[in-house]
Amino acid sequence: MAKFNLAFSRMLSHEGGYVNDPDDHGGETYKGIARNSHGNWLGWSLIDQLKSKSDFPKSLDTNSQLQNLVEQFYLNNFWLPLNAEQIQNQTSADSVFDFAVNSGITTSTRLVQSIVGTKIDGIIGVITLNKINSIDFGYFQASLTVAKMEYYMNIIRKRPTSKKFLLGWISRSLSFND
Repeated sequence: MAKFNLAFSRMLSHEGGYVNDPDDHGGETYKGIARNSHGNWLGWSLIDQLKSKSDFPKSLDTNSQLQNLVEQFYLNNFWLPLNAEQIQNQTSADSVFDFAVNSGITTSTRLVQSIVGTKIDGIIGVITLNKINSIDFGYFQASLTVAKMEYYMNIIRKRPTSKKFLLGWISRSLSFND
């Protein structure tokens, strides 16, 4: 069964630290947690307090309370709702989790369900888990990677300013095919 700490570490390698890019729909973001989408996250009050420090944003990464809030956020809002701990292949769990963080749980889940051939309801339940755990890993990962890239291309068609993120999105998608 997949381990959260491994998926979390891998996902963070793609998310980076503090960013406030005007072209990012998420707005102000810390380790992938977008303020526009998750404005009630408790970490934002800590970040706002640390903004007055001379070593901001570097000081964020050394604040243990903030790092714990980041970890708990991803565990409770992504990993557990995805039932990812029940996915047998760690890389598959990492990939599904990472894409959910980047695109949303429903989008990630629907792509997975379309690949494994279960009802597309946006919920990874027993039937979807059984299919994920029984499908050929190479087929699943390749199909999920292509589906992710199609998703990102659709974003760019709708919002051309996001083109600057494409290389990162593609690299991120390909990183789960090892």
